[in-house]
Amino acid sequence: MAFCNSCGTTLEAGAKFCPKCGAAIPMAAAIAATAPSAPATPPQGSSALKVILILVAGVIVLGVLGIGTLVFVIHRVAHNSRIRNRDANVQVETPFGSVQSTNNPDEAVRNLGIDPYPGARVLQGNSATIGGMHTVSAQFESDDSTDKVAAFYSSKLPNASVNTKDQNHYTIVSTDKKNIVTINIAPEGSKTRINIATVTGKNVTGSNSSD
Repeated sequence: MAFCNSCGTTLEAGAKFCPKCGAAIPMAAAIAATAPSAPATPPQGSSALKVILILVAGVIVLGVLGIGTLVFVIHRVAHNSRIRNRDANVQVETPFGSVQSTNNPDEAVRNLGIDPYPGARVLQGNSATIGGMHTVSAQFESDDSTDKVAAFYSSKLPNASVNTKDQNHYTIVSTDKKNIVTINIAPEGSKTRINIATVTGKNVTGSNSSD
């Protein structure tokens, strides 16, 4: 809004002369009267940047806390773990349970809980006990064919829930309330490789039936 410099009368937009005293209106005053004032634009860019910086800072803080927790847990496990090595047996005791590794044939057979194939050679064996669950795995090698080895274990586990053959590869799985036995039989060159894994514990198959 503009006013006359001579008499102070309010001027209309674009007026060149004062309607009261007739004085000429300077061009700058006329332009000021006609130009609308631009509304102030809020600094949206700076607000968005602040939000992004806050989110990034939050992610960094969570990452640092997560790494710190992981380092603390690893340190506690390492501090409370014990490793014992005697002959062919290695035993690792941790706060979560124990892990035992052995390549002793007698030890592997005793832990498996199932008869090995007659004449098979033990290649390796491992066992672990964690939270009341006992797992054992062993690998054997035999000079006999896969068919003959599969027939032997099929007779040992007549009620197996899985007994399949894919070409010369056999898979036998037997389950009950407290045991799971998995046997894989496959050719390995001129030999037959036998992998046996057992899991033993209370209700390992999730069954709620009584004995």
